Amino acid sequence: MPSFDTVLEPNLVEVKNAIEQSNKEIGTRFDFKGSDARIEQKEKELTLFADSDFQLGQVTDVLLNKMSKRGVDSRFLDSSAKPEKMSHDKLKQKIIVKAGIEGDLGKKIQKTIKESKIKVQASIQGDTVRITGTKRDDLQAVMALLKKEITEAPLSFNNFRD
Repeated sequence: MPSFDTVLEPNLVEVKNAIEQSNKEIGTRFDFKGSDARIEQKEKELTLFADSDFQLGQVTDVLLNKMSKRGVDSRFLDSSAKPEKMSHDKLKQKIIVKAGIEGDLGKKIQKTIKESKIKVQASIQGDTVRITGTKRDDLQAVMALLKKEITEAPLSFNNFRD
């Protein structure tokens, strides 16, 4: 049975390169002179540091700009956390790099496929969604459908088996 996996996985090497380039630009920009603005990475968690709300916004803009130049989709970043105050009016904000399809998104993918009436089966397996069908054309139609319908996450497809 032909099948493929729908996954959500960022290129962590490019994320690291974007962070290094952002830190380099922040270090050389005049408006950050003498400030403690920087970005740190621990696994899939980024921490942005700045002296004020305005600077925190500027650090975020620099990061998003560098990530788009490196080909990393900004939808991988979950910046829903509120900025935290530190000593001396400094701020920090945590940003999570999303990897793996969460339960709600997996259910939405399954529902979208079921409503399309294409003769394939979708099953959630951990942080991936495996889609199997009898025809290769049906699987390709599902790929096109998911790219069109699921806009909140940059889905990719791998492990295509015939």
